[in-house]
Amino acid sequence: MTLQKTSHNFTKIAFIPLQTNLFNIVLISFFLTFGFSNLYGQEILQKRTPLAVLKQTDTTTKPPTSKAKPLVAAPLQDSATIKVDTVVSKKAFLDGILKYKAKQYARIDQKKKQITLYDTAELYYQDIELTSGIIILDYQKNEVYAGRIKDSTGKMTQYPNFKQGSNAVQPDSIRFNFKTKKALIWNSRSDQGEFRIKADVTKKENDSVYFLKGARFTTSKNIDHPEYYFKTNKVKFVPGKKVVTGLTNMVIADVPTPIALPFAYFPMSKETSISGVILPSYNDSNSRGFSLQNGGYYFALSDNYNLTVLGDYYTNGSYGLSMESSYAKRYRYRGNVNFRYENLITSERGYPDYSKQKIYNLQWSHSRDAKSNPNSSFTASVNLGSSKYFQQSINQANVGSNLNNTLNSSVSYSKTFNSVPQVRLSVSATHAQNTQTQIINMTLPTLQLSVDRIYPFVGENGVKKGFLKNINLQYNLSGRNNIVTTDSLFFKPQMFRDAKIGMQHSIPLSTNFKLFKYFSASTSLNYEEVWYAKTINRSFDPNQSAVVDKVVNGFDAFRTYSFSSSLGTTIYGTFNFGQDKKIQSIRHVLRPAVSYGYTPSFEKYYDTYATDASGTMNKQYSRFEGGIFGAPGLNNSNIMNFNLSNTFEAKVTDRDSTKVAAKKIMLLNNFNLSTSYNLDANGTTALKWSPVRVSGGTQLFKDKMNVNFGATLDPYALNNSGQRINTYNVDNGGSLFRMTSANMTLNYSISSTQKDNSKKKDQVERNGGREDDLFGRNTVQNNRNISQFDTEDTEKEDSVSDFFTAKLPWNMTFAYSLTYSNNNREKKITSNSIMISANTDLTPKWKAGISTGYDLVQNGVTYTQLRFERDLLSWRMDFNWMPLGTNANWGFFIGIKSGVLSDIKWDKRSTPNR
Repeated sequence: MTLQKTSHNFTKIAFIPLQTNLFNIVLISFFLTFGFSNLYGQEILQKRTPLAVLKQTDTTTKPPTSKAKPLVAAPLQDSATIKVDTVVSKKAFLDGILKYKAKQYARIDQKKKQITLYDTAELYYQDIELTSGIIILDYQKNEVYAGRIKDSTGKMTQYPNFKQGSNAVQPDSIRFNFKTKKALIWNSRSDQGEFRIKADVTKKENDSVYFLKGARFTTSKNIDHPEYYFKTNKVKFVPGKKVVTGLTNMVIADVPTPIALPFAYFPMSKETSISGVILPSYNDSNSRGFSLQNGGYYFALSDNYNLTVLGDYYTNGSYGLSMESSYAKRYRYRGNVNFRYENLITSERGYPDYSKQKIYNLQWSHSRDAKSNPNSSFTASVNLGSSKYFQQSINQANVGSNLNNTLNSSVSYSKTFNSVPQVRLSVSATHAQNTQTQIINMTLPTLQLSVDRIYPFVGENGVKKGFLKNINLQYNLSGRNNIVTTDSLFFKPQMFRDAKIGMQHSIPLSTNFKLFKYFSASTSLNYEEVWYAKTINRSFDPNQSAVVDKVVNGFDAFRTYSFSSSLGTTIYGTFNFGQDKKIQSIRHVLRPAVSYGYTPSFEKYYDTYATDASGTMNKQYSRFEGGIFGAPGLNNSNIMNFNLSNTFEAKVTDRDSTKVAAKKIMLLNNFNLSTSYNLDANGTTALKWSPVRVSGGTQLFKDKMNVNFGATLDPYALNNSGQRINTYNVDNGGSLFRMTSANMTLNYSISSTQKDNSKKKDQVERNGGREDDLFGRNTVQNNRNISQFDTEDTEKEDSVSDFFTAKLPWNMTFAYSLTYSNNNREKKITSNSIMISANTDLTPKWKAGISTGYDLVQNGVTYTQLRFERDLLSWRMDFNWMPLGTNANWGFFIGIKSGVLSDIKWDKRSTPNR
């Protein structure tokens, strides 16, 4: 036996003595001289069969030689005969190179056929990596053993870490056979997807099958002391695929619960998602009875798209069906589709409060990556369905969407043709639905075509300077199929019969130039031609004793033209107060602009009709009235528009004395005044001036508060009937202007940390609700595993010191709205409300939030929601309560965070009493 140096990292398996000494040489020579025995280059254990003599040769003339050759078993020859060893050399038991090292020593025992590695031992062979405190390799039995060692205090340290391919195990000790690939593992710990598995004894049958005894499964990060786990005694485990167990019991806080299953199946696919059953949740309602909600099946159709089918059933006969699908292709597109249908029955047939209705909602969102095709794009944002869906749906409590009065949709495709000049084409379909009046306005579709500007007078150098060279013309085409309908007629034949089709062509000819060096001037001449597929013929019908419009099908068109011009400049003013002042200077920027527009009368497109049976009273009308692009004007339009925009900015001394430069702050982002003057207004009843519109806005407190305000100032007075008259208000004993309306809004958001604005839109925003949570957070029953708060979950343990030293995050949103009306001397505040939303962490694991408000006009509390949430490490518990209004309800949820075990939950929510 020889001592192998610890610095050696490689060894061969066919071991022979690598060194000789003088004693061995003398001993071998003695036996060769006297011929008492034959000497062989290898030891034959437990074998006494004589070796066959293949050849005898007289070699007395040639002295024998003997030299040991490592790694090869070579027979020695005497002076008379040569005997060939017929024993076949054993093949090395390892097929590859074995690498190993250790911190204290690596010892080779030739007698026991073992290699011992001690302290921070490492062994590498093919796809096997083994690290441990001690490793013993028995190359005769083709086995390796790894275990822990004791430190100076007697504590067991350096646990083994066995990794084969992508499977890793951290046991107390392991015994592995290289030939059979079988292993025995004691107290193994391994991660499989979201699961963490610990077993008392593990038997590795082959590369793909394990048998476990005394195993526990959990999604907790602390495998040795989990807050919950599933305990079972017999397990068959296929890594990356599945786990099949015998009797399984759920243990919470080391206390066995009565929750047990005779057998259990846990999928552990390496794929991103797998198909499976979604267990329903139980609920009850006073008006619909007991129910099972959101049960169904999840289809993992491919890596690019999936499908979830869910259903609800109530004992009174109500039911709901929904389909949800998400799809994506990297660098190409992504989107999702949600559809839900509900058949709602309230109370029982024969009772006075019995009712039955059918509601539905369709949502589709699609976006395409601009890199896939820079010359074209396709987007979709669809939200349509029954007008009362969000108010009546039994599957969600969505206050933000419930208060929204409109549903909007848009699907568009655009393409750019890289021709000269460039041509842009877009086709879109839009949808606008008023949930109060149930009126739906759709364009199905809208066609837009535009040809890029053409500069006919630009020279070869391409310079566009001056009046002549800046003259350009375009061509624009707009075609629409407009449909106005209601919920009851949506997608029925009458909806399409009432459609209005039209096409508008326009050719604007324009130019811009500098005037007197400081003024920017522009002028344009626009030609339009409108095509309609339907017109009207208005007349008095004596049978109905009323004026009726008869639809005339057939192509018809009208042509108009108009002229416009504008002149504007920018004026800068600075008021300096001195460098030693707190406010060093104020900068005022004015942008006055004057524009003029003229459109002549197109009386030739007007006819007359009788308003009564006598035919003596006639009125003018245009057969193009009611068209989607309107009708040509009957009177001249000769209007002068005035606009003045202002911005105010200040330079102030920075509070930080180390900074030399002054700090710029914005006083007013914008302050605009606009009005117009009608040059053709004549007569005592004609009003030349339009009301002055004042609007502005600014940001305060380091841009945390947004302030916006507006007002309408009318220069004309009112008569006793409340009508505007051609008399200035100042001449009627009043002020210069009469304020007819005013509004102001304040929005203030603060938080203890920087708010992340890059988060994706939640379901409230996709439904058309507010971006903030002033009306509360959305709660959808099939999505309760997601936190109600924006803060990230943590796995940190609570402690007394954490409670007093931790910086608890919080955020608050404040909104104030005021509207004043004085159109008819009512001087009334029509809207005055305050809304507030706040979220905070009461402790590192407790979160709380509130959304509420008060209406100062109605003297009542607005929609209020209280939110609480507790982080239970692997579990999450939350409670939300809306105590007021028609949507008053409460909900409680506790469940496992992991998506693999998302069906292990208790979800209870009251039904809103609508």
